Amino acid sequence: MTKVDTSRRAVAPRAPRTSQSGARRQYMYLTIGLAVFFFLPFVLPESAQPVAVRTLIFAIMAVGWNLMSGYGGMFSFGHAAFFGVGAYTVAFLLTEYGISPWISMIVGAILSAGVGVLIAYMCLRYKLAGSYFALATFAFAQMFLLIAQGAEFLNKTEGINIPLLPQESWVMMQFDQNSYYYYWIPLGLLAIVVAVSIYYVNSRAGQFTQAIRDDAIAAESLGINVMRYRLITVALSCAITAIAGAYYTQYYLFVGPEQAFGLHVSIDALIPAVIGGMGTIWGPLVGAAVMGPLSEVIAGLLRNPPPFLEFLQGRSGLDVAVYAVLLIAIVVFMPKGIFGTIRDRWRK
Repeated sequence: MTKVDTSRRAVAPRAPRTSQSGARRQYMYLTIGLAVFFFLPFVLPESAQPVAVRTLIFAIMAVGWNLMSGYGGMFSFGHAAFFGVGAYTVAFLLTEYGISPWISMIVGAILSAGVGVLIAYMCLRYKLAGSYFALATFAFAQMFLLIAQGAEFLNKTEGINIPLLPQESWVMMQFDQNSYYYYWIPLGLLAIVVAVSIYYVNSRAGQFTQAIRDDAIAAESLGINVMRYRLITVALSCAITAIAGAYYTQYYLFVGPEQAFGLHVSIDALIPAVIGGMGTIWGPLVGAAVMGPLSEVIAGLLRNPPPFLEFLQGRSGLDVAVYAVLLIAIVVFMPKGIFGTIRDRWRK
């Protein structure tokens, strides 16, 4: 009778060797894009600067959401919770203790990562997946909204105003109203989080995460610790989303419950990634570039519509309708998103 060696344990396989040249190419594209968009404020009209800043905030959120849902396969409908934690952390620490937003941004990212890991652990511990996981994250975001609306130390529904300084200050991240720094700072933050995404996706942990997304049971049978790599991905995703929230507060000098934890925040995080292409590095950026200016274009159209569209003047909610129509069209005709579909067709 053959004796079975029970002391042998499954050992996590080595991550597949990834194309280092592919990663280097992505870093090169990132560097070129950063150099090009650095000069964008010089050619944009002054009225378009806030739109550009808002688009960059959308892009940072989408990159964070894409890591968790696109690469991790954990569809989140509650990223407002992590955005709000970052936004309120900056507002609270600055107004109560005078702490620089640069430091508060890091604190908010750490707090958000902790909150995200806790939420994800509870969901995954009880085997919530797919639509149930998405609904659970949505429920947590709504819970955070209610807490913020009722919390005395967060000024309840009145929110928190950031005091305006009389002079510029790099430490407090405040400049003249039309300063280009308000554009360059989120552009730099976006470049950093995209670089982190490239590194993570091509790392051992990132490769395991994608294997778990494709088939969790098969990955576990090969010795991959499914829970660990999922939580690492969640922590990274939440930290990036919190950075977007932190900068939002500092740019608009205000945060309230709806601005931080509202349903629209979760939609603003996921729509660019879905439209641009989930599970790709550049898809969220393409989606943000499409969706960011869209609301401004629609608002302008409603203010001064051409004669054949005069029936739209004064109608509200058109941007939501356009979002819905665009999303349906993308899902039907470009199921991998704009970037994902174009990339696949180019390769053929």
